[in-house]
Amino acid sequence: MSVKTSLLAPRPGLILLTSLFVGGLALAFVMVSVPAAAHATATTPSGYSAARWQNDGQPVRSVDSQGDAAIHSSDVLTTYVYLPFIAKAEVCQPIPDESYGDFPVNGSPTDPPAEEHPDLNLALLGYELTNAYKGLVDYSGGSDPGAPQLPGLFADNRTATFSNVYQLYGWDWECNCRGPLVTYPEVTLAGLAVTPGETIHVPDSGYSIGGGYEVFVLYATPDRITLKYTPDDHVIEGYTLHVENICVEPRLLALYQSWNDAGRSHLPALRAGQAFGRARGDEIGVVIRDRGAFMDPRSRKDWWQGR
Repeated sequence: MSVKTSLLAPRPGLILLTSLFVGGLALAFVMVSVPAAAHATATTPSGYSAARWQNDGQPVRSVDSQGDAAIHSSDVLTTYVYLPFIAKAEVCQPIPDESYGDFPVNGSPTDPPAEEHPDLNLALLGYELTNAYKGLVDYSGGSDPGAPQLPGLFADNRTATFSNVYQLYGWDWECNCRGPLVTYPEVTLAGLAVTPGETIHVPDSGYSIGGGYEVFVLYATPDRITLKYTPDDHVIEGYTLHVENICVEPRLLALYQSWNDAGRSHLPALRAGQAFGRARGDEIGVVIRDRGAFMDPRSRKDWWQGR
């Protein structure tokens, strides 16, 4: 017997089949206790009815003249069949009440195209876990009071819990191929703990690209986004923020794809605090760059001022 189960609910469904002998007649009752959002379908081999299958997956050996399961009068037979419903929460829903605009790009569009550009598409680089400290660190030296503040990633403006820390690979422009791991700073991608489905927002800074907008969307796929704090289609000047393992808001993704296909004379533009996606799982990946260089996302004086 093959069973197809729709993965829509986190609790197990309980199918209770009860047969009773009443007044010389065998009566069969089927009660199904399944969460409202879940359902299951079962496919039985040709010639068998669903009643002929017990909870061990084997056909009933005793059948009546019609070929259906024989219910004996001597006992009350109760069979429990537990179907495990392993559900994934529907986290990639559109964000209500959000709308997205666009803004003209300053200068020429990126070359190579964004999806092929390692400065914009982190999937071309990749990263590895490292054993560095999972928390805010203190560096000496000055800081920019206008730097993007990463608590703004979250609707509650919290100081993040660092669930993991990583090192990105670099890029070798001579061979146009992935290079070795970037070891300074010792952390270049932070895994921040999140609740699946929570909204992720544009961190505020002391900069804007114009028109009341804080950032451009330089690159977007269903599960990652690259934001730029200047109106340029490159990472050479100003701050760049990469966010991984999210569900990019579907309307924002469609707007990006439309302008990207049209030659990138405009790109989607977002305001400070605006939600651009939802957490896909229990960790998002965050990378911050200044003038193209990878910075340590744990730095208290830069990205978590006052925390």
